[in-house]
Amino acid sequence: MTALPELLASITQQFVAQSWIEVTAVILAVAYVWLAARENIWCWPCALVSTGLYTWLFWEVSLIFHTLLNGYYLLMAVYGWRQWKRQESEDIPIRSWSIQTHFLRVALLTVIAFALTTFASMWLDSQYLYLDAFITVFSVYTTIMVAHKVLENWLYWIVINSFACYLYFAKEMYLTGVLFIFYVLFAVYGYLNWRQQQLGKRYAASASA
Repeated sequence: MTALPELLASITQQFVAQSWIEVTAVILAVAYVWLAARENIWCWPCALVSTGLYTWLFWEVSLIFHTLLNGYYLLMAVYGWRQWKRQESEDIPIRSWSIQTHFLRVALLTVIAFALTTFASMWLDSQYLYLDAFITVFSVYTTIMVAHKVLENWLYWIVINSFACYLYFAKEMYLTGVLFIFYVLFAVYGYLNWRQQQLGKRYAASASA
């Protein structure tokens, strides 16, 4: 295992050596998750540019599913903007799904991820293919939850981003790995903030009834 001083030195060296592409992608990615946690619609333009840059970066390090995932994020940035814009005019609240709903969908997504990995392994030979596929499949689903303001999306992101952080450090993408440590913390903040707003609106609605 890499010693902590060596790891910090590698992160510093990589930060200095990074092109403006990854630095810009990281900054906009942080802006996206911060704005999303605060229900600010400008998170989606940040996501659009950041994921466009990451599509290229992941292709460069042979994370095939992550490349496809970020291509999907480009489309979802447009969809998310339109969805939140509509919700602004219609005042659609943050919603929650039942435990049964989450259980069934997690089971289905797990099956899809295994099937996708089995299929892709016939052509691809990657040490982290399973992890790449699982992160991708669950991220696709969870991004839809964000667009529809489902509270539990943040709990999914805590798990997804924790595994993603491990993957990026394993691929020696240290700057992105550090970014995803902050993503985990932002996901905790996002959940608490959305939960507080959800409870506040429920209280206001019951008080006015």
